[in-house]
Amino acid sequence: MNIAQSIQIFQQSIADYHITDDVDTPINNPYAKETIEHLLYLKNWVDTVQWHLEDIIRSPAIDPVEALALKRRIDASNQQRTDLVEYIDSWFLQQYASVTPKENATFNTESPAWAIDRLSILELKIYHMQIEADRAEASEEHRLNCSKKLQVLLTQREDLSTAIIQLLADFTNGNKYMKVYKQMKMYNDESLNPVLYNNK
Repeated sequence: MNIAQSIQIFQQSIADYHITDDVDTPINNPYAKETIEHLLYLKNWVDTVQWHLEDIIRSPAIDPVEALALKRRIDASNQQRTDLVEYIDSWFLQQYASVTPKENATFNTESPAWAIDRLSILELKIYHMQIEADRAEASEEHRLNCSKKLQVLLTQREDLSTAIIQLLADFTNGNKYMKVYKQMKMYNDESLNPVLYNNK
């Protein structure tokens, strides 16, 4: 998998969302199902919608009933994000299924998909920080501060991309091995969340 291409897919998803800039816009994923590109576009689309839901729910003027509905929508989105990370990790697991780890192979604390999740969110930060750095009606101080933050984010993108490339190379060479762990989130499960199962 090409990390530069992954970033381009994230950028495409973000640009497509901002054509309408509406959290209820239906997704129009241009990539074929069952491909990693499809999963990456979908992952970033979910991240992008949730980014804007998080903005909306912080409005001081929001109606409490609307805020509760949004909170539940954000919870559902978080579950979808987690599920997609697990799907992407399963894809990676298949890619390296034929690799025999070396005797001294080590296990990485972060799976490839969770690193890519960070890269997807980072691309959103870069997009929105660029807007703030260019916002004409903002003060010069604001634009300057945002420009400095943007440079840090761009450096983070470079560093994270390099780290992911190195991690994937380690899997390919058998220097590291991976497992897929389910996150086992409990708050959405009626059989595990006591607030839910005690109120049936």
